[in-house]
Amino acid sequence: MALPEQDAAMDMLSQSTRCPSRTPSCGWTAVLLLLIPVLYVAVELYETIQTHVTRQLTNTLVPSSRPRSHSYRHFYTGVSDPSPGVSAFTAVGYVDDQQILHYDSETRRQEPRGDWMQGAVGPGFWDKETRTLQRWQEGFKRNLVTLQHRYNQTGGSRTLQFMYGCDLHEDNSTGGHMQWAYNGGDFISYDLGTCTWVAAPTQAQRTQHSWNEDQALLQSTRAYLEETCITWLRQYLQHGEAALQSKRPVAQVSDRPSRDGRTTLSCRVHGFYPRDISVVWLQSGEVQTQEMSHSGVLPSGDGTYQTWATIEIDPSNSHDYACLVEHKNLGLVLCVFWDKGRTEYNRKLIVGILVGAVLFLVIVVMGAAGYFLKGRRKQRRSTRHQGGL
Repeated sequence: MALPEQDAAMDMLSQSTRCPSRTPSCGWTAVLLLLIPVLYVAVELYETIQTHVTRQLTNTLVPSSRPRSHSYRHFYTGVSDPSPGVSAFTAVGYVDDQQILHYDSETRRQEPRGDWMQGAVGPGFWDKETRTLQRWQEGFKRNLVTLQHRYNQTGGSRTLQFMYGCDLHEDNSTGGHMQWAYNGGDFISYDLGTCTWVAAPTQAQRTQHSWNEDQALLQSTRAYLEETCITWLRQYLQHGEAALQSKRPVAQVSDRPSRDGRTTLSCRVHGFYPRDISVVWLQSGEVQTQEMSHSGVLPSGDGTYQTWATIEIDPSNSHDYACLVEHKNLGLVLCVFWDKGRTEYNRKLIVGILVGAVLFLVIVVMGAAGYFLKGRRKQRRSTRHQGGL
């Protein structure tokens, strides 16, 4: 089985209040009368914020700052019967859960995913990788034909997949994997422990024997997984950290009607990096862990992340609610309050607009009907006058 050159894989890798001027009509008494309510509001606001922040810092669970594992992976897929939306060959690369590279047989070009990737590699990287993947594309086409004969298949759609990558663990240890699959089943994989290829079905034994006889291939595969891949992973992580370190989370609070007259509050937090974040809902300063639902942290597609936290409440109660966010790039915390009064005002405004629209339509319909009836009466008089001639 003439699989494509394995050494090609080794190349992969966010009005001020002015005191009135001193004129005869504006003395110190007027100034003090203006400042008293302002100072009162400021003190009340400070005490409210201080209460929320203090309670949050003593109650919420802060994400661990310990190192986390990272991964760098590639996925190549070739199909015998491409269709709209499914290319004959695609290749994608990921660092953790962020896609960073893309190639397909339609564009025939390797392209970055995310602006931050542009500066992570040299100027000739994309052209070089494009040429490499164009060779992989041709190799996949040949291999699909080879496997069709080896499995004695006469028709039907066939899929060949190649997956490889490496891991950098919390304790700084590393790992790697490289494997092939055919029609959804394992075909052959590289055992990093024994530094040999291991066949899954009998149809892969011929490939296993050929590749294990190639000492240069065994050594280059091991070198890539243990050294080259880890070097690329560290480089991408360092560049991503530098390019995205100023990405602070943005939080937006919204509400929607729920069942039985209740209201669902949603806090959407987006545009942040790195991934670790804490998002909680506060009810009068108390963390509502049990009542909350989380979406999990998801990639946004531009190198940053996003997440949601929701809570269902009784809007008639007297509690105040706030979404509190903690992240590495925030000075302390980000606290966004749910404006219940504004929500009620918006609902009344919407109802008023709807009622006004309905009344307007009624007036229009009544006016049109009156105009129509008036016209009919004029037509009848005219008809009676003509009939008497």
